[in-house]
Amino acid sequence: MSDLKINNITNRSGDGGPVIAGVSTVSTSAFMIMPSGDTAIRGAGSGRGIIAGSFNPSPTNIDKIEIASTGNATDFGLLKNEHGWSFPTASSTRAIFSGGYSNPTAIISGMDYVVISSGGGGNDFGDMSTGLKQGAGFSDSTRGVFATGAGANPSPVTSAISFITMASTGSESNFGDALLARRGAKGLASPTRGVFAQGGFLTSPGTSATNVIEFVTIQSGGNSVEFGDRTSTHTFQGAAASNTTRGILAGGYTAPANSNIIDYITIATTGNAQDFGDLTQARHGGGGMTNATRAVFAGLWNGAANNVIDYVTITTTGNATDFGDATTTIYYADACSDVHGGLG
Repeated sequence: MSDLKINNITNRSGDGGPVIAGVSTVSTSAFMIMPSGDTAIRGAGSGRGIIAGSFNPSPTNIDKIEIASTGNATDFGLLKNEHGWSFPTASSTRAIFSGGYSNPTAIISGMDYVVISSGGGGNDFGDMSTGLKQGAGFSDSTRGVFATGAGANPSPVTSAISFITMASTGSESNFGDALLARRGAKGLASPTRGVFAQGGFLTSPGTSATNVIEFVTIQSGGNSVEFGDRTSTHTFQGAAASNTTRGILAGGYTAPANSNIIDYITIATTGNAQDFGDLTQARHGGGGMTNATRAVFAGLWNGAANNVIDYVTITTTGNATDFGDATTTIYYADACSDVHGGLG
């Protein structure tokens, strides 16, 4: 019997492969590389960014983008709750938006999840034990973490860190405490570490700007440890995003002005952030989405609600480039993706 040696099999037109139905086996002396991940994260769902919520004027709106391309966002659906500056976390299948606030200043305790590969809007996840706004959210493949934040005025800010199991539903559980009670933070992650850049902390009266960056080991729990400092101080951070190795921190606010500064860190080490470049506009308080190569920023406040979406190439340095527009004008929106740095 002769050997049949074939490198590729296509259909008649050459633009696709064969369809194999039923139970099939393969015998080969070579090796095969099978697709990684389950079917929910391959194909259309892979590399999808979700932009959700706003302080005003569209607190339940959800958009989606495909991170590898550029262009305007398209409609995904509506959240069940109003979320502005919430705690965004994501697995490869779910994006979860927890807490936050909306106009006129109501604090939200509700938690929404969406199935990233589909559309149709938000589903009820549960409720936070205490409604909080303006904290940091980050996640690995199974655990979503919330760090710091502020309650309803005149409630003080909190140093609490908590977590959820993203594949389930329910409330959060205690994780540990941050170094200081603060608000205005933003978070990012590798598969092992969660990193959050802190915003201002309450003094008596008012707020105080800070440049401190902290980190935790996501699966371990416990109190946070100082990572280093941003290149500038902020009362409110901008957007944060990462691939598995590099974290990007974009924008911020310290009275009386927004910042366009983009910093980067190497997540596996500790140390101060370094200059990456500039956003297309100075602004703060929005969401970051990533695939392995790009970080995309949306929903930041530049002095008014806007539809601006920017992106950078994570592995290089340089100024941001226009990506496209959100479907509506928003600010203090949050964002997640199904292939961010915490997922490996």
